[in-house]
Amino acid sequence: MAGPSPSASSSPSPSSSPRSPRALLRAWWTRRSPAAGAAVMATGVLSVGLHLAEYEVLSQVTLASACVGWLGLAAHFAVGLLRERTGWVAEAGTPGALTSVAATTVLGTRFSALGRQSLAEALLALAALLWPVLLVLVVRHWRRRMPGAVLLSCVATQGLAVLGATLAAAGTAAWLAHTALVLFWLGLVVYAIALAHFDLRQVVEGPGDQWVAGGALAISALAGATLLAADSARLNLWNDDDSGVLRAVTVALLVLDLAWYAVLLVAEVGWPRPRYDVRRWATVFPMGMTAAAALSVATSSAADVPAFETPGEVLLWIAVAVWAVVAAGAVRSAYAADRPAITSTAPR
Repeated sequence: MAGPSPSASSSPSPSSSPRSPRALLRAWWTRRSPAAGAAVMATGVLSVGLHLAEYEVLSQVTLASACVGWLGLAAHFAVGLLRERTGWVAEAGTPGALTSVAATTVLGTRFSALGRQSLAEALLALAALLWPVLLVLVVRHWRRRMPGAVLLSCVATQGLAVLGATLAAAGTAAWLAHTALVLFWLGLVVYAIALAHFDLRQVVEGPGDQWVAGGALAISALAGATLLAADSARLNLWNDDDSGVLRAVTVALLVLDLAWYAVLLVAEVGWPRPRYDVRRWATVFPMGMTAAAALSVATSSAADVPAFETPGEVLLWIAVAVWAVVAAGAVRSAYAADRPAITSTAPR
């Protein structure tokens, strides 16, 4: 979530040794960018994907990790808004600020699957309040040749569509499903506009967030599959023509996402960028979201394309492996950032 980063402590306290996990986390936290919310998005979507693949224990472990990260972001967001308004507005105008909306909707979707509908509704309300404010601030700073984070505008919009459709399916709120459908189509329009601002050179030069070009299509496909699954005899949302169009668009979006995945993967091999960057979490998220979208399209009775199930599971475990590599990089980065403090406080 957007907000200014607090200053790092000049010397470690006895309860927070420079080598302790607490100090490493603090070192990473104070040097994070607004896009660090992508770490919560990435972890949350892995929980969703593991749930769809029926690995429930792992799903709940990753959900707990995502919740811890989300609470930290929420606290930072609130402190920045209340105490450092100028810095908060500056960070809220960056594309990475929209990770706060996307992360909130991803967690809400997973909580809904656990039957925690009241909590999911509260998260939807919070995301819906944040979305227009942050979207306006971000769009005002758009320019030509932007990094992949520009496409987070689509991700945040489609995240609302996914959570709205999920809650509609869990209850009897047809209006929520229809609102989610509007957001689904709006998200595709936003994607097209944002893509026009995306610098295609980022495919071979980007530090990680170039993957959002595919991830935005993945969450759009997940939104389509969730809207299809929301229909029932109780709600009677879509007629045959509506369902047919929605199904065709959903499958097309997933195919386009897989094409982006292949292009981006080839670019990673051809132009390696092995150094850790916080924006690598924006690589994990699209990978996990592609897996979740494929599994959702494969298992949804309305979409019913079982051919995507095996690729979805394979891509899920690839995303888990990449998550582990990026998490290890984050720990190493925090440790390296804390080493000056170790040197400066060492006895002479």
